[in-house]
Amino acid sequence: MAVGTARRGDIVETARQDGFVSIEALAEKYGVTPQTIRRDINELCEQGILERLHGGARLPSSTENLAYLERQVLFSDEKQRIAKLVAEHVPHQASLFINIGTTNEAIAEALLNHRGLSIITNNLNVASILAINPDFRVIIAGGQVRHHDRGIVGEATLDLIRQFKVDIGIIGISAIEEDGALLDFDYREVRVAQAILENSRNVFLAADHSKFGRSAMARLGSIEQVDAFFTDRALPQAIADRLAGAKIDVYVADR
Repeated sequence: MAVGTARRGDIVETARQDGFVSIEALAEKYGVTPQTIRRDINELCEQGILERLHGGARLPSSTENLAYLERQVLFSDEKQRIAKLVAEHVPHQASLFINIGTTNEAIAEALLNHRGLSIITNNLNVASILAINPDFRVIIAGGQVRHHDRGIVGEATLDLIRQFKVDIGIIGISAIEEDGALLDFDYREVRVAQAILENSRNVFLAADHSKFGRSAMARLGSIEQVDAFFTDRALPQAIADRLAGAKIDVYVADR
């Protein structure tokens, strides 16, 4: 990974933790000129990842997610590692729900060498990936297709999900607060994820470290409702304590 790319990823992580990043402070932290940091921030703002303010930048509004193409690129290495780890815990011949999200699309890729999977999904990208394997049965939920990420939401989606009871529900999330709240941006997507929680014998939550401390307005539920959590870094202590208390398995993908 290029130095500039790694630095920009770290800038985003700092913004998630602190709420605001200062150009001067970042220049001192990385030992580069303020002009270099301004270029980093300008690029991140052009991508919609940060919002420019006088002297620095902050995360965008909690009411709107990052653009889909930017989410595909952001922390892609981490998502690939998480995906591989999730796939190692999915047995052959299993039945699965897989919902919307770029991490889940990486998981779909990682599952392609499995045998005999049955997958119900409201993600057209996931369906397209998994349909490559002729040994899989892929069922697509009906409903409204969101043009920006090809996710499917709505009442028809819920009706389809509720017709099944599967071995593993694999869900992604946009934000995890310190109190364990699972948050997303589209209440319709949240309703589908809640139906997956209700109709899965086991629930796998897959989320990279950037989701901690992020803001979003629609509440899905609590992290304590899942059976296993897959991520790429050690958890914030408050979250780790909650998961330990609830005896939820935590898997951290190696670098």
